[in-house]
Amino acid sequence: MADVYLIGAGPGDPGLLTVKGKHILETADIVVYDYLANDEFLSYAKPGAEIIYVGKKGGDHTLPQDKINELLVQRAKEGKSIARLKGGDPYVFGRGGEEAEELMEAGLTFEVVPGVTAGVAAPAYAGIPVTHRAHTTSVCFITGHEDPTKEKSGHNWAVYAQSESTLVFYMGVKNLPMIAENLISNGRDPKTPVALVRWGTRCTQESMVSDLENVAEEAARRGFKAPSIIVVGSVCSLHESLNWFEKRPMLGKGVVVTRAREQASGFAETLREQGACVHQFPTIKINPMEDCSEIRQALTEIDSYDWVIFTSVNGVRRFFAEVDAAGADSRIFGGRKIAAIGPATAEALVRRGLRPDFVPAKYVAEHVVSGLIERGVGEGCRILIPRAKVAREVLPEELRKAGAEVRILPVYETGLNEQGPEALEARLEAGEIDFVTFTSSSTVDNFFKLLPPEILKKYMPQVRLACIGPITAKTLESYGFSADIQPEDYTIPGLTEALINA
Repeated sequence: MADVYLIGAGPGDPGLLTVKGKHILETADIVVYDYLANDEFLSYAKPGAEIIYVGKKGGDHTLPQDKINELLVQRAKEGKSIARLKGGDPYVFGRGGEEAEELMEAGLTFEVVPGVTAGVAAPAYAGIPVTHRAHTTSVCFITGHEDPTKEKSGHNWAVYAQSESTLVFYMGVKNLPMIAENLISNGRDPKTPVALVRWGTRCTQESMVSDLENVAEEAARRGFKAPSIIVVGSVCSLHESLNWFEKRPMLGKGVVVTRAREQASGFAETLREQGACVHQFPTIKINPMEDCSEIRQALTEIDSYDWVIFTSVNGVRRFFAEVDAAGADSRIFGGRKIAAIGPATAEALVRRGLRPDFVPAKYVAEHVVSGLIERGVGEGCRILIPRAKVAREVLPEELRKAGAEVRILPVYETGLNEQGPEALEARLEAGEIDFVTFTSSSTVDNFFKLLPPEILKKYMPQVRLACIGPITAKTLESYGFSADIQPEDYTIPGLTEALINA
């Protein structure tokens, strides 16, 4: 075990954090992170971990480097394990070497966890391979912002200009006119392609390609600012044909996900795969039942039911938590018919070794009941529904009308998430939100408990509201809003497709 881990967080795409880096974040006592390290990584920190921001951007330093060094030494000497999260790679223009030297001099141990550096990743996401057999066999990584206290520049512009290598400049946008001028004056062809990639690998990525003699003027005209990577060389000509990332249909679109955090990961990841900027604002908190005796009793009586109907993934998880605690498994369902309301619930059951006998084509109570009646549910049929303590009663009521004996089994409770709306309000004000998604009536109710309707109305119609189905849309209407987007297929994949089409 080291005292401090210098972790490369990669350039911004959460998926580019290494497995080892994630593991250390999950176990560290303190996380010290930079401006360029994606805030989402902080969700990996263990409960109770201390989070310290020391970011630097454009001359605005929360802590200067010498104070960051002191902080790492001081806290490590307290016996705390520290994850020092740095954008990109710690040793590629990341000043990780300086931090390592300070730790070593203080008699502390450290480990380096390399990260994906922006000089490779940002061009790759913009369709620019930094090496290519038909273009160049070498690449040179260069800082565009040298230490101002150095007596002599480390740049050899003649070598850069006369080389056929791809040149990749970090932190150089402010000095772009100087970089272009030095390369041209030292012999580089003014028509050499040059690319800029801003916020590379993130949902806000943007890129441009020009040539050496015009790039500074064009970048200024288009408002390119830090953080941007500058790539010089003929490989930039591949941008047009290989630029895969910026073709994603929802690139740069801000989407608020209001599902409970336990449910949101799959939906959020699907949206990110389409290029969206996902802002998680979980309105629901999933809590286990304080008293599980009723669930344990139901397990002993499971063979007295004809059907067991699961209405959500949470219901599956919490029910099987008690199955596991009892030392049992899916064999307790022997001879019972199983229904799953929705493909995600069905998939959760399959992972538990249960293939549902019935998954309705549409996920509203009327279709569920008619489908069950077609399969013999009726007079004298006993049904168990493991679900939330508080939920809509339409399904059990309709089944009772059909003559079935229905038992509701609360296996979890939903509560209001305690997260405040301040960050969401700031993003709304900044114009970063394009869609707010609602996946149940509960998400609607809890959303407006956290953010009053009059605040959201200020940002309409620029912000569009998406509901997973008609019941959720009806709840939204009770607050004075209508659903702008509603899929025909009342599922998360259906909602995602409707957002893409919008």
